[in-house]
Amino acid sequence: MRAIVVAPEGANPVKVEAMESHGAEVVFHGQDFDAAKDHCEHMAQEQGLRYISSGDEPDLIAGVGTYTLGILEQQPDVDMIFVPIGGGSGAAGACLVAKTINSDIQVIGVQAAAAPAAYLTWKNRGYTIAQMETEAEGLATRAPFMLPQRILWGHLDDFLLVEEAAMRQAVRLYLEKAKTLAELAGAAPLAAALQAKERVRDKTIVLVLSGGNISPEKLGHCLY
Repeated sequence: MRAIVVAPEGANPVKVEAMESHGAEVVFHGQDFDAAKDHCEHMAQEQGLRYISSGDEPDLIAGVGTYTLGILEQQPDVDMIFVPIGGGSGAAGACLVAKTINSDIQVIGVQAAAAPAAYLTWKNRGYTIAQMETEAEGLATRAPFMLPQRILWGHLDDFLLVEEAAMRQAVRLYLEKAKTLAELAGAAPLAAALQAKERVRDKTIVLVLSGGNISPEKLGHCLY
């Protein structure tokens, strides 16, 4: 089946190569994720294509929710789950699964302080646009997705913001301590847990490492 993915100009080449390797046609438009999203919606309407939102899509939320199910099947005594939030589908899925299985599990959302639209929308309980200046592509949204937000409003226990330097440090720690490659967005939960170290002390916590598609340039920036 033909698949078109719209990405910002200058998108992470590692991610672009991965999409193309699966047979997707990648179209470049705009300077950031939100500009690409708007163009994708316009293309879908103009060409009569099925538009799949990266956030406001029930099937996507259900799909990513299965990773939380897998976590709790293997580690049922979890106290806290830290989840990165860009669009919010992963955190929404985590909330639905965790709260259904054990309402005492705390789900903590994490976003870049330099791109706080989802955090402000959650805090204000209303659609809020904010600046987007983060290097973490997976968290780089200027506007929220409201379907995940409505789930987060009812079930997310807390929402933390992390600085760029803290995410870069978390990328280094994953490499040094766990021999694991993480992109900045994927490392954000570790940055948040270190930021909240007194709160997580003696807890069984899960850090959702949502991706390792970091470009060599950004990896070098984290290491040196």
